[in-house]
Amino acid sequence: MSASLYRKRRAKDVIARVLAFAATVFGLFWLVWILWTTLSKGLGSLNLALFTEMTPPPGDEGGLLNAFFGSAVMSLMGILIGAPVGVLAGTFLAEYSQKTWMNRLGETVRFVNDILLSAPSIVLGLFVYTLVVAQMGHFSALAGAIALAFIVLPVVVRTTDEMLRLVPSQMREAALSLGVPQWKVIVQVLYRSSMPGIVTGILLALARISGETAPLLFTALNNQYWSSNILAPMANVPVVIFQYAMSPYENWHTLAWAGAFILTMFVLAVSIIARLVVARGRISHD
Repeated sequence: MSASLYRKRRAKDVIARVLAFAATVFGLFWLVWILWTTLSKGLGSLNLALFTEMTPPPGDEGGLLNAFFGSAVMSLMGILIGAPVGVLAGTFLAEYSQKTWMNRLGETVRFVNDILLSAPSIVLGLFVYTLVVAQMGHFSALAGAIALAFIVLPVVVRTTDEMLRLVPSQMREAALSLGVPQWKVIVQVLYRSSMPGIVTGILLALARISGETAPLLFTALNNQYWSSNILAPMANVPVVIFQYAMSPYENWHTLAWAGAFILTMFVLAVSIIARLVVARGRISHD
């Protein structure tokens, strides 16, 4: 190799490294700025009333108790609706769609799942609004949970599909050679091996839906008062943050920053738990 060719390749390598480093620093700068702003403004807004009082009218003091409750209910319902369907669909893609007569169906399911995965959440909210809210004639927590389930579904499908494909084929063959039915192989062998990855996918889906605002604006809307009726509008943290941040009232701005801080900490905690689940699964397999 000539010296000039080596210098050219060396120069290209240095340029690529510098550009990659600059892009990383650029992205991290804005991420750190956003997190610092949220933490500095939100941490100073925390108080006991935030967790014990309802969302207040303009000019009054209050908290976000009903919003926390509503977000927890709708997120849990979204997971309970979307996660089982996602696990079953991912199992179908990994274990059954390889058969010749199901190959075309598997490709269709995977294509639709990719569309759902990349679809804007506001589009899903409009879809559920047409499907549920318009038919019921009013907003409801149930409609909000269905919208969140549509966001959970593609994440869990993709994670389950990939985790099951990572299980060595020898484990399937060994179990099937003993005469074990395929459904038992899936439940007792494959699910046990891939459970950390599947649980991680569900947790990541939970972290994603916990901060979704657009779908809930079209489905659950908001409620200034405490409500446990899933067939009625229900308060939730993302919509409260949106409405309070856009208001001209300083006490509402304070509550919005506090809600953003709590939401950020929740997403961070769920992400850390997901990583710990993956790490524990790797250690157990080793």
